[in-house]
Order: sequence, then structure tokens, then C-alpha cells
Amino acid sequence: MPRVKRGVHARARRKVVLKLTKGHTGGRSKLYKEAITSMFKALSYSYRDRRAKKRDFRSLWITRINAAVRNFDLSYSKFIHGLKLANINLDRKVIADICVNDSAGFGKIIEKVKFALNS
Repeated sequence: MPRVKRGVHARARRKVVLKLTKGHTGGRSKLYKEAITSMFKALSYSYRDRRAKKRDFRSLWITRINAAVRNFDLSYSKFIHGLKLANINLDRKVIADICVNDSAGFGKIIEKVKFALNS
């Protein structure tokens, strides 16, 4: 049976781990055993937070819309209901952007929403 030399593959595997932990502090980026645990923790955080970011942005958009709508004597929930009644199909991201950057356009949307709510 021929002799198997494993140095190349083992080194390559270690290099991958150490490359992933490049910015970590101290032994977490230098020592292979610590780097593995650091890498798994970092990867699990990044997976979790990619999903949390979507929730965070949605709540930010809702907060911005609510703040803008309150200036026109409406609540957020009535505004969203009025959008549905007025058949305005804009998502919260776009509405929040309009609130911040185009107040005149947002005023027109509010007029349509109020008309739909009253009729």
C-alpha cells in the first residue's frame, strides 16, 4: 500500500479558515483551533443578521411613514388602509423614500388616501 502524504490538503484547509478569520482579534485569527470556533460564530451571526436586517429596515420604513402621516392628521394604520382602498400599490420602502425626499408627491398621495377613506 502506498504512503499517503497529507500536508498539502491540510494546509489548504487551514488557510481557508485563517483567511475567513483575518480581521478577528488576537489568537482568533492566528491559531487554527481558536480560528475555527471564531469562524463558525461569525458565520452564524452573519446568517442571522442578514435576516434581521430585513426586519430592521421594515420597522424603520414604518416609523418614517408614521411620522410623515401624523403631520396630515392620519394614523399609520388608517393610511395603509386608505392606500388599499385607493388602489395605490406602493410598498413601504418606496413610500418611506417619497416621505423623505418628495413631500409634494407625498401630499398628493395623502389627498387620494383621504378621498378614498371618506368615500
